Amino acid sequence: MPEPPPSSVVLITGIMAAGKSTVAQALAERLPKAAHVRGDVFRRMTVSGRVEMGSGDEREAMAQLRLRHRLSALTADAYADAGWTAVVQDIVIGEELSRYVAAVRTRPLYAVVLAPSPSAVAVRESERPKTGYAPGGWTVDALDRVLREETPRIGLWLDTSAQSPGETVTELLERLPEARV
Repeated sequence: MPEPPPSSVVLITGIMAAGKSTVAQALAERLPKAAHVRGDVFRRMTVSGRVEMGSGDEREAMAQLRLRHRLSALTADAYADAGWTAVVQDIVIGEELSRYVAAVRTRPLYAVVLAPSPSAVAVRESERPKTGYAPGGWTVDALDRVLREETPRIGLWLDTSAQSPGETVTELLERLPEARV
């Protein structure tokens, strides 16, 4: 089964509760030398002044999102420069996917978009301990619309609705050449 070479970057993206964290961790564990770069870590580093998406100050929220993406891209490049496969996991949808691909200078770069059905995402959201879809914020359907209607068809798109994380990683590795950007 193919695997990304050392000194490469694999971006795992999708909407909240699509399985990004679980799949990225499982993929990193299958590779001989890999780092799991969690985009949300950079969001949580912002101690004061953090503005969340959907808060009303979209301009500042977008600036902070783009900073988070730049930081994770730089971190992925640093791991790749040191001979690691960097498996990046974050919500990178809409026009931000093209920006992110341009920000990562490492090649090969692979982009994998997890695109389970909205109903599968709703079930996953209900089964996890954290809540991504708070009342008054994003809904599964709204974020799924951004994914499917506003995100460029870059890389490998997988409908993981009926897959376990292990099955998703296996399919991702089997179809890895399709993910190359």
